[in-house]
Amino acid sequence: MEIIALSVTAVIAAIISVLLKKYNPEYSIILSFCTGVLILFMIISKVTPIVDKMEDLISTTGIQAEYTSILLKTLGVCFLTQFSADSCKDAGESAMASKVELAGKIFIIVIALPLFEQVAKIALDLIN
Repeated sequence: MEIIALSVTAVIAAIISVLLKKYNPEYSIILSFCTGVLILFMIISKVTPIVDKMEDLISTTGIQAEYTSILLKTLGVCFLTQFSADSCKDAGESAMASKVELAGKIFIIVIALPLFEQVAKIALDLIN
């Protein structure tokens, strides 16, 4: 049922944003951004049970907690990057959006470096 509230909020904000764009485009951008933040806060409460379940599943498989941390951090970077890039695109700043997406990709690589190191060690052990 919460998805209905979320969807209605988004549609109403989109309609108001389109109407505002004719008279005050700057208010339209602010409204779009604020609505995006509101929707983000609405879905954050749904993320906690997912994270808990993922941690339970990973702990039962015997995978190290470090890998769980890497997974969750990269997912967070992905979602935050997508939200930021979409907000930039809504504001008409597609060049800035592409820079945000590039930065997100670089941060994901940085976060995943320990995982790459572990894979390289395993590969060297198999070769030797």
